Parts: sequence; C-alpha cells; structure tokens
Amino acid sequence: MKEKGIYSTRRNISDIEVIMSKYPKAVFTDKSAYYYHSLTDVIPDYFHLATKREDSRIRDSRVKQSFFKDEIFEAGIEEMQYNNISIRIYNRERMLVELMRFRSKIPFDYYKEIIQNYRRITEEMDFGLVEDYAYMFHKGEIIMNQIQMEVL
Repeated sequence: MKEKGIYSTRRNISDIEVIMSKYPKAVFTDKSAYYYHSLTDVIPDYFHLATKREDSRIRDSRVKQSFFKDEIFEAGIEEMQYNNISIRIYNRERMLVELMRFRSKIPFDYYKEIIQNYRRITEEMDFGLVEDYAYMFHKGEIIMNQIQMEVL
C-alpha cells in the first residue's frame, strides 16, 4: 500500500503515479506542465493540477489546484508519457497561451527561460491551435499579439 486507497503490485511507485491514480480527471498545468514538457529546469514544489470548476476540492498538501470553466477545461488535454507513466497534461500550445495569460504573476527569469525554450521549438508548434486556444479567452487578440512579439 502506497497510501490510503492506493495499492500497487510494484515496490516503488512514484508520487506522480499516486497523483494520477487519486485524481484521474485532473490535468497537469502551470509549473508542472512546463517542467514535464521540458520548457524549464525548475522542479515544481507542488503538483499543479487543473480540474473542472464543479469538481471536488483536492485536499492534498502536495497539490495546487486550479479550477477551470467546462468550456475551457478540455481544450489542449493530451496523454503524455513521463518516466514511463501516462499522465494527463495540457499540450505545449495551450501552455503557451496560459503563460501569456498569467505572465504578470510569473517571476521574470522563469518567464524568460520558458519563452526561450518555446523559441527553440517553434517549428514543432501548431500555431493554428495556439490561436484557437487564445480566442477561447476574453482577451484572445491581446494574447495572440503577445505571442507574436515574444515567440515568433
């Protein structure tokens, strides 16, 4: 038994596996997503998870939870292999939009590191998707202008 309600046939089970087992509908976002997508070297202090607004509050000291409206929650969710574990995470395109939405709340050095890493992968990015995600939000045009100035 790893912790209450979580059992494994393997001796060593990682915290990320426990988190995914306990909260299967949650999606990695914010600092966790930037780290798992290799856009930063900064290891997050918490597991940053997004859930739907009506989902239960996660009472776990390892987790920072963000609540999203249904209409924006699903956009950009993908399954990704991280250390041989399948995790639900927002894709890089969605996370670029999130970076622009919350840039004033992010330490400048951290923001610059992530932006520089996005610049390195622009050829791999689907900017049609980025645009779709940006326009889900109230200030979509401003978000797209910031992305064009900072990344492209």
